[in-house]
Amino acid sequence: MKDLSYSNNIYDLRKKNHISQNKMADDLGINRRTISLIENGEQNVSLDYAYRISAYFNLLVQEVFPETKEEAETTKTE
Repeated sequence: MKDLSYSNNIYDLRKKNHISQNKMADDLGINRRTISLIENGEQNVSLDYAYRISAYFNLLVQEVFPETKEEAETTKTE
């Protein structure tokens, strides 16, 4: 099974929209520590959280959690 690698744009989106981790966590009903861990790539995001976070910014999941360049190149060559 292939290991999928994804990055995320949560930090940039939060800063662009002047939203703190605490506000985002409260708005989404997600623990602030979980937001921090996902944002820093220290925890994998569940599908539920990926959809909720993406909807929060009114974006597609792929826009918030894009494939890493290495993964995208590997996928193209297979």
